[in-house]
Amino acid sequence: MEQIRPKNYLVESILVTMCCCQPLGIVGIVFASQVNSRYNAGDYNGALQASKDAKKWISWGFGIGLVFMLLVFAFYAAMIFLGINQELLNEF
Repeated sequence: MEQIRPKNYLVESILVTMCCCQPLGIVGIVFASQVNSRYNAGDYNGALQASKDAKKWISWGFGIGLVFMLLVFAFYAAMIFLGINQELLNEF
């Protein structure tokens, strides 16, 4: 009985690398690229572990990227808010 090939998460890893967190996305790409080669070599457990590792790294990369983007958004919102308040204070 042939086991189902584990998901390799290569597309997700590339997207995380380009949009969220480059270092963790690259690690995800490395693990994602190992899934198919390990599966083709007959190492199902190794392919499954590489798939899990790729998913873990892209999850961390996406989370860190999301937190960073939210912090940048909050910083810009605070600067706009402070700038508007400063203009109102200068009018009086």
